Amino acid sequence: MAASEALAQQLNAQLTPLPWQERLRALAAHPELHTAFSTSFSLEDQAITHSIATNALPFRIFTLDTGRLFEQVHDVHRKTRERYGLVIETYFPAREAVEAFVNTQGINGFYHNVENRLSCCHIRKVEPLNRALAGTDIWISGLRREHSAHRATLPVVEWDAGHRVIKCYPLVEMSEEEVRAFLYAYEVPYNPLYDQGYPSIGCAPCTRAVAAGEPARSGRWWWEQEGTQECGLHVKDGKLVAAKGKPTHA
Repeated sequence: MAASEALAQQLNAQLTPLPWQERLRALAAHPELHTAFSTSFSLEDQAITHSIATNALPFRIFTLDTGRLFEQVHDVHRKTRERYGLVIETYFPAREAVEAFVNTQGINGFYHNVENRLSCCHIRKVEPLNRALAGTDIWISGLRREHSAHRATLPVVEWDAGHRVIKCYPLVEMSEEEVRAFLYAYEVPYNPLYDQGYPSIGCAPCTRAVAAGEPARSGRWWWEQEGTQECGLHVKDGKLVAAKGKPTHA
């Protein structure tokens, strides 16, 4: 059985009525499909990691280390490995690409314009992700509808035409309060920055705390014109979907 849009539609119909942990167990019932979970050690990802580990689900777990992460992210990475005894595959950007970008644009050249920032994101995130997804049929992600307006209509399962994989969002309809309640109940380690006004955490130079009432994603690439704040990891129909739903090429 190969990953396809038709199979994605079948899995969406099967998984949508299920509780989120049952969705993960249902995916595990398809050993013929290569399933991988990408974690950035977010609140959502920590809940999914806990479920995968405690249910001994046979999924690859990987993370992208951009080289510019908060140290708190590395600390949660360490605690998670120690708590669950997991192998978390870590993918780094290509050295030559990082050196070329810094040598031509400067160490923080991503602040200069949107093109530079998207180039930096491509080098540090998109290209490593493409390597991490090689040979994968199903990609599990912690995206939730509550994150932003353009994620508000996400299904539980969809076909990712850009990466040609089936993408599953087991927590898609959950609120942050529900995710936090799960983490507290099972004493799952999580990033303390979430308690310090950082609802969305990426690279340290590109992430700031937000004020009460501000959208969660407003702390990412805040110096750019509203509507461009995506990195290119999550695409629809092969295109990057910007914050206001205007598709641009990734």
